[in-house]
Amino acid sequence: MKRKPRRLSMSTRKSITGYLFISPFLIGFLLFLFSPVVTSLGMSLSDVTLKTDGTGFGLEFWGLKSYIHALTVDKDFNRLLVETVRDLLIDVPCIIIFSLIIAVLLNRSFPGRGVVRAIFFMPVILTSGVIVGMERSNTLLMGIQDMQSASVDTSITTTVQNLLLGALGSSGQEIISLVVKIINHFYDIVVASSIQIVIFLSGLQAINPSIYEAADMEGCDEWQKLWKITIPMLTPMILVNWIYTIIDQFARTENPLMEKIMTTISATMDYGYASAMAWIYCIAMLALIGISVLLISRMVYYYD
Repeated sequence: MKRKPRRLSMSTRKSITGYLFISPFLIGFLLFLFSPVVTSLGMSLSDVTLKTDGTGFGLEFWGLKSYIHALTVDKDFNRLLVETVRDLLIDVPCIIIFSLIIAVLLNRSFPGRGVVRAIFFMPVILTSGVIVGMERSNTLLMGIQDMQSASVDTSITTTVQNLLLGALGSSGQEIISLVVKIINHFYDIVVASSIQIVIFLSGLQAINPSIYEAADMEGCDEWQKLWKITIPMLTPMILVNWIYTIIDQFARTENPLMEKIMTTISATMDYGYASAMAWIYCIAMLALIGISVLLISRMVYYYD
């Protein structure tokens, strides 16, 4: 008598599906990123010199000297690292809360909902590598950009600053600076929230409407449904968005610490020290992600 083949459990099938889903990233990482990562780690532990014959780099192993210098000698690096982590702990919750509020509003039916959704997702398109490449390769766009840069600055913050200067005068300079700083910070939060809004929208649309119908029959108001149904059901998306936002904020090129690393490479050609700073920065990011996952995962509710 033949034995029936053993069926895979539901959890095993879900695990296989998950690994198949991330397999393109794993293959791409092994093919294109693994070698640069190993090379960068080797540079961070070595004294890197350019070969005179132009054949590449010369590495002289000297251990953790660059790491020790970055953490104990370079005061600018320590200051920028602390400021970056501090700003991150402020910006990430603001981005998550803002994107969640906008996603809840956009999930409702109202005239022009598709246009509003496109407006909030537009920053992702405008800041993508494709658009940047088109701008750099298009002489007409470059000419327009040069004309705009040569003309009078008419940005929103400049307009607000001029209006406040006219109303308050030079005596209100501190208030004006604070208002302009708040406007710039709010703009950065809006620009950084596009992907998170889309992820939250997908989570909201996956919630079974019958749950809200049952809550209506029990007499729950909108506030109670938000905290008793919507937020718990979105906790997996909150965790995903939290991790994504940390990585996105850490990797921004306009980050002062990233600028210092790039300046070290371009100005002094010190690839070893720049690699050490980058690895410290990466380790700090991984530590922050690990702590966040450890704390937030305890509150995540998975609904099957």
